[in-house]
Amino acid sequence: QVQLVESGGDLVQPGGSLRLSCATTGITFPINDMGWYRQAPGKQRELVALITRTGTTEYADDVKGRFFISRDNAKETVSLQMDVLRHEDKGMYYCKSYTVRSARGTFTPVTYWGQGTRVTVSS
Repeated sequence: QVQLVESGGDLVQPGGSLRLSCATTGITFPINDMGWYRQAPGKQRELVALITRTGTTEYADDVKGRFFISRDNAKETVSLQMDVLRHEDKGMYYCKSYTVRSARGTFTPVTYWGQGTRVTVSS
């Protein structure tokens, strides 16, 4: 059974830091690209940070230099270090895994999501 379980969300003051973690089971973690997404109230879910299976990272413009994504293939976890948090960083943060399964010449994307962890930024 596949599970992605996020943790680390909390209430923090502006300028503070949080570290989110996503523990996975049931996927072949090293071959998956892993991402963190944020969904603010009333808004669509959006990509915050991505780390590919080869370790290449990508960030949304508004978090560059403040957020850092990392992965531990041995522990099958992906983390998001969030520094200098702002009010607009608040929302539910979701972990996502992505890979492509190939069989008999066909390629099928396989995606899983966690249930999310809430980040609140407030003074």
